[in-house]
Amino acid sequence: MSIILSLETSCDESAAALVSNAKGKIDLLAHEIASQIEEHSNWGGVVPEIASRRHLENLPFLIEEVFAKTKLEIKNIDAVAATVTPGLTGSLLVGSITARTLANLHQIPFLGIHHLEGHLASIYLAKNHPKPPFLVLLVSGGHTELIKVDAQHKYQRLGRSHDDAAGEAFDKVARLLGLPYPGGPAIQKVAKFGDPKKFLFPKGRVSKPGGGFFPYDFSFSGVKTAVFRQIEKIRSENKELPIADIAASFENIVAEVLVERSFRCALDQGLNSIVLVGGVAANERLRKMMLAKASENTINISLAPMEFCTDNAAMIGAAALLRLTSDNVQSSMELGVSARWPLEKSDLLYDFNPPF
Repeated sequence: MSIILSLETSCDESAAALVSNAKGKIDLLAHEIASQIEEHSNWGGVVPEIASRRHLENLPFLIEEVFAKTKLEIKNIDAVAATVTPGLTGSLLVGSITARTLANLHQIPFLGIHHLEGHLASIYLAKNHPKPPFLVLLVSGGHTELIKVDAQHKYQRLGRSHDDAAGEAFDKVARLLGLPYPGGPAIQKVAKFGDPKKFLFPKGRVSKPGGGFFPYDFSFSGVKTAVFRQIEKIRSENKELPIADIAASFENIVAEVLVERSFRCALDQGLNSIVLVGGVAANERLRKMMLAKASENTINISLAPMEFCTDNAAMIGAAALLRLTSDNVQSSMELGVSARWPLEKSDLLYDFNPPF
């Protein structure tokens, strides 16, 4: 059995967790999250400098808390893991330096984890999780991707967003409607009282250079622009803005696009299992639509637990355990952080000569 202390500081959530792999499954022993949403909402989005400062203040207390909850000590830990990419550079540095310092002081392995691999691993925190191969729809504030996970936990990206990720589109549309940050929960709350068919917003597609469209790729900038134009049109007519109807129509079209392309990709690839992870995966309309579509097809749907959809350290620990137990790897103490790094190259985070 291995026990890992894991840290997550890629954006505006400070988090620590202790996870183990007792009896061949991933066990969450304790986890703590300090959210910065309220502070950043004053600015309408994440302020990197504030985020870094709060991580620095919060992380020691979160680590102390997870040890206190489990009554474990640092001497009981087999490795320390932290998110190193992608994310806000200053925020990533706080978690990475903390993890490397602890690993160095106590002479235990350090694992630098790719943030998206953490989201993919969040499904293993569910009681009944699927076994690969499966298709993952990863939808978060900064990423909208379709990723095939094979039996060896290798990754192949089959679809992606070419502009705004779904979460970014939610934030921007919420701002247009005068709703608070973060936009996803705000739009979901208002949309419950609206008509999802009131406005027919476009399903953005991505053109291929030689003609046609990328079948599994996403573009949400067009629907965001369509919402803006609809709002301007209504205001120019001096009519009351139907915020609930616009929110519901926007939320509905985004969910439809995500579901339709996910199922098309899974069927084309011969995969009978789709996994939904990431912050936007907590959206109720998307989850219901995904399950309804599954009932029409011979495809199983697995949803990441709601509490592990948004950024958290438990998923980082799960990803680290998978690495540690299957490949017996560790990262160099010289590994830094990077704002961007492709998931397909995540194996390089465990090279003797690190990529950054």
